[in-house]
Amino acid sequence: MILWSTIVLAFKAIARNRMRSLLTALGVVIGVASVIGMVHLGQAATQSVTGQISSLGSGLLYVLPGTSRRGPAAVSGAAESFASADVDALKRDILGVHVAPVTSQRALLVYGNANYATTVTGTDNGFFLTRDWELSQGRSFEARELSRGAAVCVVGQTVVDELFAGEDPIGDSMRVGKASCSIIGVLTSKGKSFGNDQDEIVLMPLRAVQRRLAGTTDIHLIYVSVSSAAQTSTRAVKLAIEELLRERRRIRDGEEDDFHVRDMEDIANTLSSTTSILTALLGAVAAVSLLVGGIGIMNIMMVSVTERTREIGIRLAIGARGREVLLQFLVEAVAVSVLGGALGVVVGVVGSWYAVRQLKMEFVVSPDIIGLAFAFSVIIGVVFGFVPARKAARLDPIEALRHE
Repeated sequence: MILWSTIVLAFKAIARNRMRSLLTALGVVIGVASVIGMVHLGQAATQSVTGQISSLGSGLLYVLPGTSRRGPAAVSGAAESFASADVDALKRDILGVHVAPVTSQRALLVYGNANYATTVTGTDNGFFLTRDWELSQGRSFEARELSRGAAVCVVGQTVVDELFAGEDPIGDSMRVGKASCSIIGVLTSKGKSFGNDQDEIVLMPLRAVQRRLAGTTDIHLIYVSVSSAAQTSTRAVKLAIEELLRERRRIRDGEEDDFHVRDMEDIANTLSSTTSILTALLGAVAAVSLLVGGIGIMNIMMVSVTERTREIGIRLAIGARGREVLLQFLVEAVAVSVLGGALGVVVGVVGSWYAVRQLKMEFVVSPDIIGLAFAFSVIIGVVFGFVPARKAARLDPIEALRHE
């Protein structure tokens, strides 16, 4: 009964000073909202990066000519391009993988009165397997089309929208550079990845691009993906590729490779780790504002104790115990921090949801972070409310009654 009456007195005191209590809670609101907002934004960014890398292909390796220099200004040194024999060797000697040669050339696409400039990719049917990319319409390349470099092409959804106004392009022909190309298929949409529109793509047989557009037999890039049925890891495949290409390109022991293999899984893990660290740092910085809110609570409660010194003296004089006074002021401090924490949760979740939607990322609620931020706001109320509450409980009744 005594406990309940003490709590009632605490809430009555808060109700008498609604505006001051709300302003006191504002610091906690900002702190909790900042923590929740920063962490949710960081988690959304991590998930977005992982998703964008996954959209490039599962277990994908990029094999490129040239040395790879790591660092802020990473570039690839010039080196001899790959040849068809290198691709054949990879398909023959590396088990459990899909391989796709790639050569690219910028070209102007023309259909009727519409035109669109993009990169034309010369490849084979291994492209659809390595990039985990399906067709929404039409078909892939036939063996005879690949062998003789026929002028046929598979286009992305952006090309369909730009040139054909979204209509079915199968069977139509468009001009690619100086060559006329018959459209045999349309790729499913993959959207953007790291700011690049993946659907802005035109695929042609490798030999068609080499002969009709590039004028060379060079292969600029080789995609290699580990088959889902293969009992091997991308790391093992990467080492096997490096060993095979070193042998084919006659690179001696101790000499630097004139090619490099990029593992998208490693890149994904690195980026995810980086964004996770940044999220933790941002969350820690935001948590500082919670401490500031706690100091605000302690400051206001100290003022409240001073203002209510005579009231405290009367309560002590008529028999109230010090622990009851301490509990009353402690409940006031905790109630203010709980109010701030609850409002902070609402503001943080709604604000981070809106920000994530504006950035066109997927929003995922993290109950653990919300619970932790709210619990921390309660702890702040207890810790920073204890000093003023103890001061009130230790007041001398006679001196308190004399206070003006």
